[in-house]
Amino acid sequence: MPHGAKFARMVRGRFAPSPTGALHLGNARTALLAWLHARAHGGAFVMRVEDLDVGRVRPGIMQTQLDELRWLGLDWDEGPDVGGPCAPYVQSRRQALYDAALRRLAEDGRLFQCTCSRRDIAQAASAPHAGEEGPRYPGTCRARLVDPSVPSLLAHGRAHFALRVRVEAGDVCFSDGVMGDCCFDPAAETGDFVVRRKDGAAAYQLAVVVDDAAMRMTHVVRGADLLSSTARQILLCRALALPVPEFVHVPLMLGPDGERLAKRHGAVSLGELREAGVPPERVAGWLAATCGLAQPGEAVAPAGVVARFHGARLSTAPTTVTQAGLARRRGGGAGG
Repeated sequence: MPHGAKFARMVRGRFAPSPTGALHLGNARTALLAWLHARAHGGAFVMRVEDLDVGRVRPGIMQTQLDELRWLGLDWDEGPDVGGPCAPYVQSRRQALYDAALRRLAEDGRLFQCTCSRRDIAQAASAPHAGEEGPRYPGTCRARLVDPSVPSLLAHGRAHFALRVRVEAGDVCFSDGVMGDCCFDPAAETGDFVVRRKDGAAAYQLAVVVDDAAMRMTHVVRGADLLSSTARQILLCRALALPVPEFVHVPLMLGPDGERLAKRHGAVSLGELREAGVPPERVAGWLAATCGLAQPGEAVAPAGVVARFHGARLSTAPTTVTQAGLARRRGGGAGG
């Protein structure tokens, strides 16, 4: 049976960690929910490593992350360590796909060179600041359209310019599996956005769209911090004539200060819990309990939560983890 025919009838989900550091509990919960979504629908689960941020990638971290996710009780049908029909599953080895997408955008007159620095954009009078992603791009270099007949403009490698895609005004609306109906206007909120950085690497927005389509993802389960990226990714899907997956943005885990759980909060990593001898079922049970999928203090492997996930309604509210709760995780206690 052709792979396309098989995938068309199957839910396909993924988790895509970046090998830049330890997996903390927030990362682990997102991985667990993505895995539960795929397994509850009888689908395939794919592991993809997003390692394009070369300056932050640390040697050996990819394998450590995979080992820790397996220790937690997750498995995957395709991935960098098990192979599969959509290999390679490491982004740094998928450059040819990104180059082809850039050529398509250039041929359609959507791609332009941008020499602006972050300071240039921030100082532009017409660039109001828009949220945590910084100021809206003011369109300074919009007239510098890339000529697809000049290979050097699209060649992979360092350059004095980034490549941005033109964005037209208008709302992009979609229905999210947790957050409900959402609408964003990328032109007003971020403006024309980068699809290839000055260092020659594909930007996140382009790489994730190309890879999700090539790997035939039907559902993208990820953290709510990426909700606003969805509209830009839908625009790229349309521009590249790629299918748009269904999106499920799960609530974040926050530290005591109300910010996303991070190392500065003393966030416990899976590796630390494993080394401390905490049973993986206790960790998985606690993560499931923060989503209403397990009872407080219940120790349960991910496989034991699959039946509970089907049809479950996840809260849209983030979970705040107290310092006491983090300390109990280190000690293997049952509290939250």
